[in-house]
Amino acid sequence: MIRIRDAKEEELPFIREQRVKAYEDHIAKIPQGHWQELKKAILSEADVEEGVDLLVAELAGEIIASVALFPAKIDAYDGKVEELEYPEIRMLAVSPEARGKGAAKRLINECMERAIAKGYQSIGLHTGEFMNEARNLYENLGFERVPESDFIPAEDGIKVLGFRLSLV
Repeated sequence: MIRIRDAKEEELPFIREQRVKAYEDHIAKIPQGHWQELKKAILSEADVEEGVDLLVAELAGEIIASVALFPAKIDAYDGKVEELEYPEIRMLAVSPEARGKGAAKRLINECMERAIAKGYQSIGLHTGEFMNEARNLYENLGFERVPESDFIPAEDGIKVLGFRLSLV
């Protein structure tokens, strides 16, 4: 059974490396410069900023996935997107060998529950336009596109797409 819990500080290096492995599937789909920007973002220490909930999914005592829930009203993308009025799911990553077991949905549901508990009526996220599996997952969970929060991080024409889900 998958268990969701807060990450421990000593697990940070493992979590960040697991993120890189999970995102490596996209290397062939994007220019090298875009991959370097993405890798820099998923290895950054943004996941330990004040107010961020870093969560992991465990199966049989092993971390198989992680996600960061960022608070509302922070500059999560270095000025590329206006501060959002709701929390945002970021850096969702499932280890390649653990895909299809439901860890991503469980982590997203936990993020939704935490946002509701803090009194928010919406939750958002951003994902690369080339991340088809992720986009399908979010759309199947009811997330809707928010094109006004799209941005291009690497000046290569590849968009990062904004999504939002109503929690009420």
